[in-house]
Amino acid sequence: MTKLRTILAQNLRAYRSEMGFSQLKLANLVDSAPNYIAMIEAEKRFPTDTMLEKIATALQREPCELFSTIPLQKRWQEELLADFAEFINLKMGKNDFT
Repeated sequence: MTKLRTILAQNLRAYRSEMGFSQLKLANLVDSAPNYIAMIEAEKRFPTDTMLEKIATALQREPCELFSTIPLQKRWQEELLADFAEFINLKMGKNDFT
């Protein structure tokens, strides 16, 4: 079973990166210190409900999405498909998988 802190940390990092935000940028948007965001991502701190709402808003997500394992599974599926396509391309000697 995956811990809530782990799920939150992974999703926060992924959504933050997806938005192109550094920890500093996100911290500024949610009126927090950058080391606080880093500590959440390192699973050393757990945000309050108010901070979760601020973070979710800054990341253009619903707060519940920060705890969903579905985005993680989707990323793993996308990575697996990309690896498979690369493998097929190498075997078939093509540059493009179409």
